[in-house]
Amino acid sequence: MMGSIIEQASSYAAEIDQVILVVAVLGGFWLLLTEGVLFYFLFRYRRKRSPRAKYMSGESHGEKAWIHWPHNLVIVCDMVIIAFAMSAWYNIKQDLPPADATIRIVGQQWAWRFTHPGSAGELGSSEDVEIVDELHLQVNKTYHFKLESSDVLHSFSVPVFRLKQDAIPGRIITGWFKPTKEGAFDIQCAEICGIGHGAMVAKLIVQNEDDYAQWIAAERLRTKG
Repeated sequence: MMGSIIEQASSYAAEIDQVILVVAVLGGFWLLLTEGVLFYFLFRYRRKRSPRAKYMSGESHGEKAWIHWPHNLVIVCDMVIIAFAMSAWYNIKQDLPPADATIRIVGQQWAWRFTHPGSAGELGSSEDVEIVDELHLQVNKTYHFKLESSDVLHSFSVPVFRLKQDAIPGRIITGWFKPTKEGAFDIQCAEICGIGHGAMVAKLIVQNEDDYAQWIAAERLRTKG
């Protein structure tokens, strides 16, 4: 699996990798096959060993078969890819599981602002914890996120989650993720958003329950102070 090469840290990362693997295998098969046939014909029918080529109109049944059968097989492969892609799309983008917590993510030139809800679990209270360029999450906990942009188009990208979602000015986009591995990971902006785009990076910290509880308690005290 691709996950052995590229680290996976979310509940749906493997599903995304599976779609990529299916595309790579089927696309690679047809690439190797067509290149193999091309080079076979180049060497088998090179000028010094073959008679002069004749014009083929492609109208006879035998000639059409060389087009129709490969064409139909490619369509079958496309249908397989579409089936895998639609299943992943529905599970990740449309069928949102119940949330343990909801956070707000705001992209701006050139930073990410993350807001955690207060002790009541609702965003918009005086106990909200807002932090810039550092997102703390609890492992194996399902989060919904409200993604916004305060200025131009950004793209919230967490490679180990296999997540990339555009942040569009004037819209609030809801998505979800479930971290499955503790550690520190990269957050990027994957949409060119101005001169500081390359520096628009943040850190994702996935913690166990005790460490996260200590961190959020300390941040709430800091916010009150």
